Amino acid sequence: MLETDRFFLREFEKTDWKAVHAYASREIVSKYQPWGPNTPQETQQYIDDVLQQQLRQPRTNFTFAVVWKETGKVIGAGELSAIDRTNQSGAIGYILHPNYWRQGIAAEVALLLLEFGFEENRLHRIWASCDPQNLGSQKILEKVGMIKEGLLRKNLRMKDGWRDSLLYSILGDEWQKR
Repeated sequence: MLETDRFFLREFEKTDWKAVHAYASREIVSKYQPWGPNTPQETQQYIDDVLQQQLRQPRTNFTFAVVWKETGKVIGAGELSAIDRTNQSGAIGYILHPNYWRQGIAAEVALLLLEFGFEENRLHRIWASCDPQNLGSQKILEKVGMIKEGLLRKNLRMKDGWRDSLLYSILGDEWQKR
C-alpha cells in the first residue's frame, strides 16, 4: 500500500465521486487546468473513466484517491499516467481539496507516485508539467527532486486559449541517489 503517516493512496471507487466533486467543482482548484469547474455529471464521468482505466491491461494509467487517515475521507487524487513501457517513462500529477493545501501533502503524494513509478513499475524517467504561473506546483516538483527541463510552448488548450507548460523530470538513477 502507498501511504504516509497522514494519508494513503488507493484505487478510486464509484462512490468517491461526491468527495471528488467537493474539490473539482471549485474554480480555485481548476484555475490551472483545462477542465472545470466540474458539473456533477462531469465529475461522475471522470470517475467512470478512472474505473475503466483500472480494467485495462497492460495498465498505462494509475489514478489513486488520496484518503486522509484520520477521517477516511477522499481529499484529492494522485496519478502516474502516460506510461510508455518501451521507453520506461511516465508522468505524475496530483490535486487536492484546498482545505489541505500548504501542508506538504502534495509533495508527499508526489513522492509516493515517484516511488511507485520507479520501484513498482521500473520506470527510467518520470516527468510532470505545470502552468508557469503555478508557483506552488513548481515548488512541489523541485522539492521532490525533479529538475526543470524547459518550457513547452502553447501545448495545452485552456478555456480561454493556449497555455505554456513548464516541464520537469527525474531519472531513476537520480531517484536512487536521493
